[in-house]
Amino acid sequence: MRSMKKFFSCAFLLLALTAGAQGQPKKVVADKISGIVGDKIILYSDIRNSLADIVRQGQTVPENAECMLMEQAIISKILMLQAQKDSLPVTDEEVEADLDNRVRTYINQFGSQEALEEVAGKTIYQIKDDARESVKEQKLAQAMQRKIVDNVRITPIEVKAYFEKIPKDSLPFYETELEVGQIILYPKASRDLEQYIVGEMNNYKRQIETKMTDYCRLAKQVSEDPGSKDRCGQYQINRTEKTWDPVFLSTAFRLKEGEISSPVKSKFGFHLIQLVQRNGDDAIVRHILRIPPVTEEEIGQAKGKLDTIRAKIIAGTMGFNDAASKYSDEESHKYAGPFIMNRDGAPFVTIDQLDREMVNMIGKMKVGDISQPTPFEAEQGKKGVRIVYLKSKTEPHRMNLKDDYSKIANFALEEKKSQTLDKWIRNKLASYYVMVDPGTAAECPQLKKFNAVTSSF
Repeated sequence: MRSMKKFFSCAFLLLALTAGAQGQPKKVVADKISGIVGDKIILYSDIRNSLADIVRQGQTVPENAECMLMEQAIISKILMLQAQKDSLPVTDEEVEADLDNRVRTYINQFGSQEALEEVAGKTIYQIKDDARESVKEQKLAQAMQRKIVDNVRITPIEVKAYFEKIPKDSLPFYETELEVGQIILYPKASRDLEQYIVGEMNNYKRQIETKMTDYCRLAKQVSEDPGSKDRCGQYQINRTEKTWDPVFLSTAFRLKEGEISSPVKSKFGFHLIQLVQRNGDDAIVRHILRIPPVTEEEIGQAKGKLDTIRAKIIAGTMGFNDAASKYSDEESHKYAGPFIMNRDGAPFVTIDQLDREMVNMIGKMKVGDISQPTPFEAEQGKKGVRIVYLKSKTEPHRMNLKDDYSKIANFALEEKKSQTLDKWIRNKLASYYVMVDPGTAAECPQLKKFNAVTSSF
């Protein structure tokens, strides 16, 4: 049986992409019931839509994808039904939050709510209504899976045994990986320059309100937010999203539709915000961002402060992590630590995951070195100064227990969880009525495990 982790990452059947398929020219595919688990049915169209989602999301389509998705759908139904029997808690609030997050993801993908609704041929509310039952079923299945495998542990002996089973010619090759930490200070512009920027933004507001110019034209001309200026400064936001600056959010949601705020200061600079449309906790806003320029004097002051911090770390009177937590202006360093994370959330990165300036710095450093304070440019052109710590560096190598124990342990743990889930499914099959369409069963060898509880239509 394939890992259930793959199922939950790619086999979800819903929302705009599935709806988008319905909005496109219809394919001549007769629908049918491909399977039944308990009182739940699996439609052939579900499997086809799931496959279409994988293609549209740019993922690689595995061989026998329809068979794999059918197997996973059966397993998901069994897990969900058992979760209901065990009364595992999945609240309506959790389901709605999941739906909201998914809708926001697709809105960001298509650019706006209107574009999503046009592609889907449905309103946001209809999309969510159509997906609600599927989301709840999926969350119940996830909860049951966690109950089954969360207590699975791995021992060093099992890790070694797992590694020794891998054929030597199949061991993966790893590029150089680095553990890199940084402490960042963002110099603050002088009060005089800030007041000058505020004056300019108040002038922008007067020009828009007296119709000397319009918001869109001005945003394209003067906004310093490269992520939005070309679309008139527009964003789709949600009150509960933690990625937005709290001052920006609170200001936007206090406005009336069409109203323009006074200049407000966030961690990025000064904003002139216009509320275009609001619907509960969702809103469409436009903003103009101006970043007060930082002079060499302010940069020099930040370098001096970082020099002092660096000296404390080198002297051993303060650890790098503690220094980052206490002094760094990068908010994520306060709760996630100062080390750059890879896509899996681990503090091991390859060169291509670092910015060019940092790559140049790392190339001149040895493991254990802490760089001199160095100016750099952060997101949206924000100027900062940082010190960089090269904690570790691996050479290119084949997987081995010495250098890659944590990776191998994770692989071994995932395999053990998958085996535990396999065993649970086999033990539970007799408890559930499972019926697979004979034509589907004949084409999919991996469905033979259900033969003992499968009958024909």
